[in-house]
Amino acid sequence: MSYFVHESSYVDEGVAIGDGTKIWYFCHIQKGARIGTHCVLGQNVNVGNKVAIGNYVKIQNNVSIYEGVTLEDYVFCGPSVVFTNISDPRSKYPQAGSDFYKKTIVQEGASLGANSTIICGLRIGRYAFVGAGAVVTKDVPDYALVIGNPARIKGWVSEAGKRLEFNDEGIAFCKKSGLFYKLEKDHVIQVKK
Repeated sequence: MSYFVHESSYVDEGVAIGDGTKIWYFCHIQKGARIGTHCVLGQNVNVGNKVAIGNYVKIQNNVSIYEGVTLEDYVFCGPSVVFTNISDPRSKYPQAGSDFYKKTIVQEGASLGANSTIICGLRIGRYAFVGAGAVVTKDVPDYALVIGNPARIKGWVSEAGKRLEFNDEGIAFCKKSGLFYKLEKDHVIQVKK
């Protein structure tokens, strides 16, 4: 075994965990979950049935990742991020099982701030940044910075998470990542300079 699971945590049968991953206190990894290499799961993280988590993902304390959610490589989930998987839950009319769950995907390098809420059925784009406490009710484009309730685009960030300032030609440079970006209408792309 080339990963670490704290003795207070539970890992169900049929789970795949990659090399170098660390699962800390009071976590539960449910049947069929797949966790990539070099991930860190903080205290009290619940990973639901059949959830897919990529490589180098960091999940802070008190996050539940329900079935239907996928986290790609290098995703960051701040403390107490909230995911959902049913859009109209009712105790009187239960909707249990995969057929009822809406798919949510958090793409490579995206960061979800502390206490943010991600409504199910959405796509959080590559390297997007969801601010602390934001409530995400619609798809978030690549590199977008979203804040508020409901979350709205308030700017753009680089792959390294730095705020982008665009010149008159719509080009921005990030010193930390060493990469150039171009603003085109309502989205940002990475460009070679």
